[in-house]
Amino acid sequence: MSARCYSPEQLALARAVLAEVRSGTPLERAVRAWPQPDGGHLPKHLLVYVYRSLIAEGEWLPAPEVLAQIRMKPVRTLSGVTTLTVLTAPYTCPGECLFCPTDKRMPKSYLADEPGAMRALQHAFDPWAQVSARLEALQAIGHPTQKVELLILGGTWSAYPRAYQSWFVQRCLEALNGAAASGLETAQSANEGAAHRNVGLSIETRPDCVSLGEIAHLRRLGVTKVQLGAQSCDDRLLALNRRGHTVADTRQAMRLLRAAGLKIVLHWMPNLLGATPKTDGEDFARLWASEDLRPDELKIYPTQLLPGTGLAEAWARGEYVPYTVGELVDLLADLKPSIPRYCRVNRVVRDIPSHHVLDGNRRTSLRQDVLRALSERGRTCNCIRCREVRSVPIPEDGLLAHSMSYAAAGGTEHFLSFDTADDRLAGYLRLWLPGKGSVSTGLTDLSQAAIIREVHVYGPSLPLGDASHGAAQHTGVGARLVAWGEDVAMQAGFRRMAIIAALGTRPYYRRLGYRLGESYMLKSLGEEADVAGDAG
Repeated sequence: MSARCYSPEQLALARAVLAEVRSGTPLERAVRAWPQPDGGHLPKHLLVYVYRSLIAEGEWLPAPEVLAQIRMKPVRTLSGVTTLTVLTAPYTCPGECLFCPTDKRMPKSYLADEPGAMRALQHAFDPWAQVSARLEALQAIGHPTQKVELLILGGTWSAYPRAYQSWFVQRCLEALNGAAASGLETAQSANEGAAHRNVGLSIETRPDCVSLGEIAHLRRLGVTKVQLGAQSCDDRLLALNRRGHTVADTRQAMRLLRAAGLKIVLHWMPNLLGATPKTDGEDFARLWASEDLRPDELKIYPTQLLPGTGLAEAWARGEYVPYTVGELVDLLADLKPSIPRYCRVNRVVRDIPSHHVLDGNRRTSLRQDVLRALSERGRTCNCIRCREVRSVPIPEDGLLAHSMSYAAAGGTEHFLSFDTADDRLAGYLRLWLPGKGSVSTGLTDLSQAAIIREVHVYGPSLPLGDASHGAAQHTGVGARLVAWGEDVAMQAGFRRMAIIAALGTRPYYRRLGYRLGESYMLKSLGEEADVAGDAG
């Protein structure tokens, strides 16, 4: 937005409102006191614009407490980073899934009027345009964009030509950097000190596409997280729904991904053709029972009955009956308390517009419905998303250290966390220690190394170098977690640590004594480091 989008009267009113908010007046009361001449209250995007102008012109010093009140959709950045989603162009998918919709304008499984898909279509799937427009939009509604987690969606990433993949990632980074680059490596290096740093890069693919060669390629691109479309842990259901891969493929893919330090987001679909609430409950339990699975994050995507799919044909023949909303809420409320504390549930439903759904659940507020059902039962969910501190201030010296470990992929996973006294999660670290049963990735950086797969500090995403009283991101939690992880690894006999660091976090790990190898940050354990805090 620019000043010419607003009238002088609106700009003056916004200044008056902001002055009152800065003096301690609640925002709602301040906007009521300064209504627009033609009626109505000032929009938040105008308040954000004027706030930023006051800072840029030197009239105000930054006032985080003011920005926190005028920011639109604050939940977008309460998990510690600013997430930015882009879609790849339509391309052939190797799958023939019964439930998957086909829209020629979209990558496989996406519909043109889903929110993220609409933005991609508007920009003709151009990565530079998508990233640039999204950065501008996020800034306009008051969100910091210095630390960006980039989610690349759009069917099966591994099916796209590798030249397209490299070009797409490069153009995304160039948009974050604000300048073109001569190649991918140049764009990656530039991002380490860019205004908008990439602190995570995620792609989505199928289990049968994951191989040692694919993992090496993903690391060259800078990928740190993989969304894996498992959908089920039942071979009967996978075959019935024409998924095209087996449970063994999923197990092997997750073993390889974990051994490479990549974070794993598993997609799981209840209510597939042939499933019942009982078999779904049994299938969900398999996610945690098998040491080859146990995902870091989970997206629960209840099957939605969409026109033009093989599933719709089965429904028309009377072979498929979708769960009612009540059945689905009851199922998810039964399952959610069983989710381990080391897993984050990112979604419990896809954001598909309800007019597409032929029968069954049409509610996009399913998470709230499930949480309400849990509350009525007197139950809670202890997944990461339900426990993270979000905007709640934390005591700088009152965090409790918690450690849990579990077998994973032939090695041992350690989930180290700092929590508040009331069990709110301030930050955590995932440390994987390879064992005799783990696979070798062939990546030189990982030879004989323990691997820090993730360091995540919660609370509102703050600009690089900024501080906020009680904000977990800037109380040294990250550095303390890394030091703790190093101690655990040394006690287990490891003398080398590798961290799968995103481009924009590399400077931070350098301050902790790490150096860049081929694509991981490396350190010989026992080395001293001059810790400078959590500015990265």
